[in-house]
Amino acid sequence: MKKYVFCLSLFLAASIICFVIGFFALRYAPVQEEEGLPSATIESYTAPSEAPAVNQEEVQNISAEENLPYCLVAENGFLLVFRRDQEEVCLFTHIPILDFPEEEREKLREGIWFSTMLEVYSYLESYTS
Repeated sequence: MKKYVFCLSLFLAASIICFVIGFFALRYAPVQEEEGLPSATIESYTAPSEAPAVNQEEVQNISAEENLPYCLVAENGFLLVFRRDQEEVCLFTHIPILDFPEEEREKLREGIWFSTMLEVYSYLESYTS
């Protein structure tokens, strides 16, 4: 019986020593890069100057062709962007007016004028982000 206890304890001691050596060897081993894979880098993304919208193609065509002022106004609880003639909708934002503070809601009900679509996007982003 003494032989079995001695063999079992020797086996356990050897197992623990191997486990500890393996743990520290893997923990402090230098990391090697695999071939064909690039090194770890942080990729950056540059957003376009004009934020995407539901009707982005129409907005780009209008802002590129004409340099007319734009009016941001609330209608039926949502914000819309009109051109100066206020007949044609340039942008359906789908942003509820309830997302804005009360003093801004009053301004939006009357309409806020902007010279470029970029200014409209900046204004909307400042309140919705």
